[in-house]
Order: sequence, then C-alpha cells, then structure tokens
Amino acid sequence: MEKIVFDNGMIDSVTLNQNTVNLIKKAIKCKKHIKLNIGVMIDNQSVIKTFCKNGEIDYENNIYEIGSITKTFTTSLLAKYISQNQMRLNDSINNYIPGLDTDKYYPSLQRIATHTAGYSAFYPLNTWEFARLGIDMLFGKGKTKKENPFNMDFNKMLELIQKSRLKDRDYKWNYSNFGISLLGYAINSVSKVGYWNTMQYFLTNELKLKNTYLGTANDKNLKGYNSKNEDCGNWQWNEDSISVSFGGISSTAEDLLAYARAHIYEDKDYLALCHKKYAVGSKKYDMGLAWWLDKRNNNIMVHQGGTGCFSSFLGMDKANKMAVVVLSNYQLPIGLGLEIGTSILKDISV
Repeated sequence: MEKIVFDNGMIDSVTLNQNTVNLIKKAIKCKKHIKLNIGVMIDNQSVIKTFCKNGEIDYENNIYEIGSITKTFTTSLLAKYISQNQMRLNDSINNYIPGLDTDKYYPSLQRIATHTAGYSAFYPLNTWEFARLGIDMLFGKGKTKKENPFNMDFNKMLELIQKSRLKDRDYKWNYSNFGISLLGYAINSVSKVGYWNTMQYFLTNELKLKNTYLGTANDKNLKGYNSKNEDCGNWQWNEDSISVSFGGISSTAEDLLAYARAHIYEDKDYLALCHKKYAVGSKKYDMGLAWWLDKRNNNIMVHQGGTGCFSSFLGMDKANKMAVVVLSNYQLPIGLGLEIGTSILKDISV
C-alpha cells in the first residue's frame, strides 16, 4: 500500500500524502479482523474505501459503534428545540430534572454542551472504574472491552449531580460524558416521549439517515475485536439508560458523510447553532455545541469517539465543503483516529 487515491470519476482525484498512508498502515497493522472504513466528501460527492490488515479491499458498508460522535447528534437535537423556543442555552439543567435541591447552583445547557460546566471527567464512573477503563483501553483487554460500563439510571444521575459542588462560572474545559447525559435527560423531559424515541425519530425522519440508530443490533452491527484479535461483540445500551445520549449511536461511513453534509450545507437552519464558538476548549480546539472547532480556523470542526472495541472520527471543513470519516472495529491507539482524520482533511484541502 504505497499510495491511496480517492477518485470516483465525479471528484478530482485525491492522493493521500505518505504520512497519512503511514498512519493508516499503523491502524491496520496486525489486526486480523479489521474493517477500517475511510470516507471523504468534496462538494457533495463522496468516496469510501475499506481496508483490512493487508490493505484495501472491496468497499463494505458496515455499521459501527460511533461512540462519542453521538454527542454531536444530541446537541443537534438540542439546537432544534432551541430554534423552536422549547429550550434555551442559558437555562439551568435544574429546569429539566426533578428532585434537585432548589437552593443550589446548577450549570446551564451551554456550559454542559461545551464541557465547561465543571463536572468530573470520571462521571458516571467512580475513580476505580475510570482507572480500569483506561487500563483496558490502553492494553486492549479486560471486562469493559466487552461490557458497557456506562449505563446509568435516574437515581445514579441524581446522586452525582447532588454530589458535585459547582460554582456559577465557566470552568476550564474538562471533557464530560456525564454532562452530555444531562442534556439527553433534558431532551427527554421536553419531548415527553423519551430521549430514545425522540432521537430515533430525529435520525430517521429529520436527518434521513438509512443505517443509523441508537444501541446495537446483533444482526446488523459489525463486531469489534481487541488487540489479541478476540471477538468483543458490541456494547449493549438500555433504552432507559441516561448515558446513551453521549455514546450510544451506531452508524455507517455513508450516513456520517450525509450527516456532515447536512451540517456543512445547514439543511436545517438550526444546525448553524452548533457551529458557533461558545467557549475555549482544549489547547488546539475551541468549543461549539459538542463540536471541537480548530483554533486556527473555526470552519474546521471535528469529533472523535470510541467504545470498547471501536474507534471513530468525523471532521468537516464548512468553508471548503469537505468532510472525512474514519471508522474502525478495533480500538485504535489514543489519538490515532483523530490524527488520521485531520491529516486526510489537510490532504483533500490542498
């Protein structure tokens, strides 16, 4: 695999540079069962390629767990409710969750959606569970590779909210799965039919995605594998799990490029709300609503994700109307999916 060319006869031929090719080689090396799907979209025309451990094979439209890219779907749905004046970004989460102490401060939806609310990065796990998850991800084995550790019920959510002693200020960016769970519960409260049913309707009828849904299906989802090439199956999400809103969607490269297109062209006006800069994020990124905005060019928006044995990346350049998706049924080394995706975005922008 000396070079990789994206060309379907309708877009200008794009050859990835050698550094990008080397990153892809690193991603597939020694992975016996890997199906790495990489797709690019330029001016509404797309090409998707599938790679196994030996290089490119015939394209397969596989369904992957996309992990935290789910967060951008949750904030897209939030933006819809904001545009309908059913929710407001400066609303306190207390407006949507019953049973909280009324004399305490609780963060706004905007702070939660930008990871500046101050919630612990561990939540909804405790310190030991979070450490074990990190070890499992690092070494590619362990119980949490096969079993979803994140399912959380209402009582657990309430306990963690009350446990958090927060002040009315913007905290330093701290990536929070728990925070996006609260957004999901807020949507649950407003929709009256639950987050699961509301999101599924949004995916199918509003975004018109053909193979995107909450949870995993044994007869549809691609199986994940660990670093020992052992079958991990798929993470299971309970329909009443509050945590599903931060990581529970399954999708394909085709659908994610279609989703990126909807954001780029703002097919729904409210999607523009997701792309504004609301807060300072990490060293390299500012924050939209869940989307990470490149500090050097806020038109470039990305998000990555991962579950027990899956890795994902979705990035787009709104100004140049380009998008890239990377999906793997192995948990890639930390940051590799992001590195591949952003490198391809640079290649196709040349």
